[in-house]
Amino acid sequence: MSRRVVLIRAVNVGGTAKLPMAELRDVAQSLGASDVSTYIASGNLFCVPPGDPAEFDRALESAIETRYGYFREVISRSIDELRAAVDAHPFEVVDEKLNYLYPLTGTPEPEKVQALVAKPFDDTRIEVIGADLHIRYGVGVAASKLTPPLIARTLGVTGTGRNWRTVGKLIELAG
Repeated sequence: MSRRVVLIRAVNVGGTAKLPMAELRDVAQSLGASDVSTYIASGNLFCVPPGDPAEFDRALESAIETRYGYFREVISRSIDELRAAVDAHPFEVVDEKLNYLYPLTGTPEPEKVQALVAKPFDDTRIEVIGADLHIRYGVGVAASKLTPPLIARTLGVTGTGRNWRTVGKLIELAG
């Protein structure tokens, strides 16, 4: 089994879902993961899961909910999958904080993708490639009408975003 980048949606961002990274490492190890580490306090975990990665992701979701009392999606990618997503990114990267990779919990149905792409988001550009949403914000994430609830509601799957600088650092640290 190879090392994976495990992303937890919406922790430590607004004060409602505190998840200390030292405790996240402990939880992952208690589930049998090895080679465990974290990067910044926003739900970025590296590990080698003990078996099937999807089963580990679901077990980690359950363990977080049991221990902390809230549910957060866990989405993992191999290093090769992250590199492929970066290579497939359809937008020019002029400012790393405006370009995002938004790994999704599954591949959305084509008609749902079309419904999202058809929505006007000022000068924000979006494209879904497989199970990843690629975003190029025009004015920044905070001012955008492209919000996580809107993405989940329209695509029928949820995800979690990381800006281009963070994605690069995740690949560097995971490798």
